Amino acid sequence: WLIAFAILLYLGVQNLHIVISTVRVLLGFLFPFIIGFGIAFILNIPMKFIEHHLFGKALKQEKKTVQKLARPVSLVLSICFVICIIVIVMLVVVPELGATFVNIAKKIEENIPVFQKWIDNVFGNNPEVVKWAQSLDIEPGKIIDSVLGVLKNGVNNIVSSTVSITMGLLTTAMNVSIGFVFACYVLLQKEKAMYAMFPEKPVRYLAHVWNLANRIFASFITGQCIEAVILGSMFFVSMTILHFPYAMLVGVLISFTALIPLFGGIIGCWVAFFLILMISPVKAVLFLGLFLILQQIEGNLIYPHVVGGSVGLPSIWVLVAVTLGGSLMGIAGMLIFIPTVS
Repeated sequence: WLIAFAILLYLGVQNLHIVISTVRVLLGFLFPFIIGFGIAFILNIPMKFIEHHLFGKALKQEKKTVQKLARPVSLVLSICFVICIIVIVMLVVVPELGATFVNIAKKIEENIPVFQKWIDNVFGNNPEVVKWAQSLDIEPGKIIDSVLGVLKNGVNNIVSSTVSITMGLLTTAMNVSIGFVFACYVLLQKEKAMYAMFPEKPVRYLAHVWNLANRIFASFITGQCIEAVILGSMFFVSMTILHFPYAMLVGVLISFTALIPLFGGIIGCWVAFFLILMISPVKAVLFLGLFLILQQIEGNLIYPHVVGGSVGLPSIWVLVAVTLGGSLMGIAGMLIFIPTVS
């Protein structure tokens, strides 16, 4: 076996491009099932909770009717729960975010003259800076017209690629549909399916790995949400005490962006800085100082202990996992690598 493995490894390294193309083809075939496992993993969390709390006593008493109905009913309720969350996000959160961005655009447009006047007063001795400030002309209407112009110029390309886009959408819809059906099958008969395909010892090991991954990922998501709420609350309280504008908006914004491990708060910082800059440039600079202080507290104390504690990792390994994941796979890598390393 060792000699055969060595020969295969040598051939694989010598023909790496063929191996990569073969892996891509295999992933293409397995993609619906990978989606299915992902859906099953997400649905399994509420399903286990519902099954345990709604049918727990009856299952312990080994009532046959309840045993037959417990899993399907729990699965249906879990699907309804996830659909309700998606609908709430689409109908409540998305419109509110849209309204917030419209208000931000209006505030920016209204405060451009104030910013220009401040530049004129502070940098009156530097005509080049004053000239640049006076040349600023940010109007949402013009921005929209520019975007529409770009879209019009690209109409021909869009029309020519309509067929490929349609086929891509159909393929994606088909993959998601197959994945959803596969996920339902896995969740309804996960124990039977595993014992049917593999011997008992590998099944026990796979069940152990599955339960471990399930617990760690769920704990990681919980810790990430707690950390985001803590960071957003810190910004809201400190900005309210220091009389900064947009305290509530900045707190909510940073809470959302903080869901991206370690670096998400920086994204929210620059958006908040630009908002405050339109009201008071001095407070915008002070906000950067406040952000640096709170970010150090969050990055070095709160995040490693809250998230690291939730997944059972020391603080140093959380930092290593985030750095490696971000370097290899971007934001998705940051989210995946912490529970994977754990």
